[in-house]
Amino acid sequence: MALGALTAPAAVAADHSGPRGAGADRPQADTGSPVRVNQVGYPTHGPRKGTVVTPATKPLTWTLRDADGIERARGTTTPAGIDRSSGQRVQTFDFSEVTAAGKGYTITVGGQKSEPFTIGDHLYGALRSDALAYFYHNRSGIKIDKKLVGDAYARPAGHDKKAPLRGDTDARCQKGVCDYRRDVAGGWYDAGDQGKYVVNGGISVAQLMSAYERTLTAPGADAAPFGDGRLRVPERGNGTPDLLDEARWEMDFLMRMQVPKGKPLAGMAFHKVHDKQWTGMPTRPDQDKQPRELHAPSTAATLNLAATAAQAARLFRPYDAQYADRCLEAARTAWAAAKAHPRKLAGDGDSIGGGAYGDRDVRDEFYWAASELFISTGEDTYRKAVLTSPLHGDADALFPRVSGVSWSSVAGLGALDLATVPNNLTGEQRAAVRSVVAKAADRYASFSAKSAYGVPYAPKGGKYEWGSNSQVLNNMVVLATAHDLTGKTRYRDAVLRGMDYLLGGNPLNQSYVTGYGERDSHNQHHRFWAHQLNAKLPHPAPGSLAGGPNSGLEDPVAKKKLKGCAPAMCYTDDIMAFSTNEITINWNAPLAWISSYIDDQER
Repeated sequence: MALGALTAPAAVAADHSGPRGAGADRPQADTGSPVRVNQVGYPTHGPRKGTVVTPATKPLTWTLRDADGIERARGTTTPAGIDRSSGQRVQTFDFSEVTAAGKGYTITVGGQKSEPFTIGDHLYGALRSDALAYFYHNRSGIKIDKKLVGDAYARPAGHDKKAPLRGDTDARCQKGVCDYRRDVAGGWYDAGDQGKYVVNGGISVAQLMSAYERTLTAPGADAAPFGDGRLRVPERGNGTPDLLDEARWEMDFLMRMQVPKGKPLAGMAFHKVHDKQWTGMPTRPDQDKQPRELHAPSTAATLNLAATAAQAARLFRPYDAQYADRCLEAARTAWAAAKAHPRKLAGDGDSIGGGAYGDRDVRDEFYWAASELFISTGEDTYRKAVLTSPLHGDADALFPRVSGVSWSSVAGLGALDLATVPNNLTGEQRAAVRSVVAKAADRYASFSAKSAYGVPYAPKGGKYEWGSNSQVLNNMVVLATAHDLTGKTRYRDAVLRGMDYLLGGNPLNQSYVTGYGERDSHNQHHRFWAHQLNAKLPHPAPGSLAGGPNSGLEDPVAKKKLKGCAPAMCYTDDIMAFSTNEITINWNAPLAWISSYIDDQER
C-alpha cells in the first residue's frame, strides 16, 4: 500500500454538488461527505474501494481509522478526472489490503470523513432476508401478520372476497375483453400502485426461483437460508423451502390469470389486473374501494406463464409432485396458446389505472419459455425452438447493453438457466451458451472497471433509465453467474463494486436500500408505506430498493427538483418522485438474488 504525506484539509471540501452535478448555477442539496464508500461494509475477500469528490488534480492522502479513531492504514488516492455520469471531479482510493474485521471504520481524505462502514464476513445475510420479506409484505389477498412483520407493517388482506365487489376473487374483464369473471386472487402487488402484472410478476418469481435453484448448481452455494422455517412467510413448517413457498404465492396467481378451457383465447394469460382508475395516494390495500379489471390477454404474458410454470414444475417436484404436474400442464398449455396467437401484443396506451407494460417484440419471451420447457422436459420440440431462435448464441440480443435482463427483455433468463441447470443440450451446445454468458459478463465487468464508482452500468448515450438500480443489479446477476461458471474473480469483484454503488459508494452518497447505511432511501413511492404523506403510516420496510437515478425525469416532482441534473444525480428521495423513487417486485428480486450470492462468497 502506497504511503504519502498528509494533504491539507482544504484539498477536499464538503460536497454540495447536489442533484445537478458539477457546475450547477443555483443552490444545491447537501449530499454529505465527499468521501464515498459502501455504507454497509466490505467483505474480507474482494475489493475495498471508494471515491472522493474533490477539485484537486494531484493525489491526496487517505487515512483509515477504526471505531476508536486509531489509524489502521493510509495511502494515496488516484486522480480519475471528471466522472461523466455525475459531472464530478473525483479521485479513487483502494484499501483492499486491509482485511481486519471490525465495525465503525471510516476513511478520511483532506479532513473530510466518510460514513462509517464494516469490514467482515456475513454482511449480506440480513439484506437477503429483508429483500425477500418484501414479497410477503406486498402479498395480495392475505392478512399480513404482525408476528412476521411487526405492528407497523401488519394489515388486513387486500382485494380479497371481503373487499368491495369481492376484489380479485371475482374480477371482471375490461369492456370488450371478455364476458365472464375470474378469481385472480393472490400474487404480489407490483410496485407503489396496487396492480398485478403478469410480465412483471414473471421475471420476479423467476429470479426468486433462480436464487433457490442456484443453490442446487453453483459451487459453494448454501440452500439453508432459504429452507423451511428460515424466512418470514406464514407457510413455514410445511416441509417446503420457504423461498419456494413465497414463489408459489405468485405462481398460483399467474396460473389463475390463464384463460380457461372453452373460452376465446383459451390457454393465453390476461396481461394484468388493477383498479379501474389510478389508486389514490395513500391507500392501504384493504381500504381500496375501486372495482378491479382484467385486461386483454397478451402473448408476452402467456409466455411468462409458460416459462415460470415450467421452472416451478422442476423445483416443486421433490416437495409436491401433484403441484409440479399442474404447473407443467399450465406451461405446456400456455406455450401452445402463444404459438397459436403469436401477435397478441400489448401496447403502450393501456395505462389508465396501472402501468401499460407494452411489449411489441416477443422473440425473447419465446426463447425464455422454450428454454425452461426444454430444461424441465428434455423434449425435442422445445430444444428446436431454442436452437433455431434468432437470439440463440447472440450475446448482444440475449443480454442487452443496458440491462442483462428486464421485464421486457427476458431471453437472458433462459440463457442463464441453460448455462447452469442440468439439461439435454450437447456438451458443445452448452459450452457455447456459457461462452455467451461470459461474453456478456466481460462487457459489464469492463463497465465497472472504467467507472470511478465501480458501477457495472453504462447506458448508451450516458442517460440513466427508469429503474437504473435494477439494471445495475441484473447486470450483476450475469456477472455472478459467470463467476459461478468460471471462477474468475474479475466477475465477482464487479458484483461487489456494484453493491458498493447501491449502498452509498455513488455520486449522491446515497444508500438506495431502506434500513442499510447512514444515508438511506426511506420515502419511496408506495400506497401504504407512505409515512411522508401520513405520519401514521410506516416508511418502506427494510430491504426495499429505490429505483434510482432516471434522466427522463418523468414525474412533476423530479422535473421541478432535478432539472438539468447529470445522469447519476437524477434522483430524489421523495414519495411523489415516482420516476426515480418507485419500488417494485422486479427490482427487489435481483437484490435478493445478489445478496444471497455475496453471502455465499463470504463463507
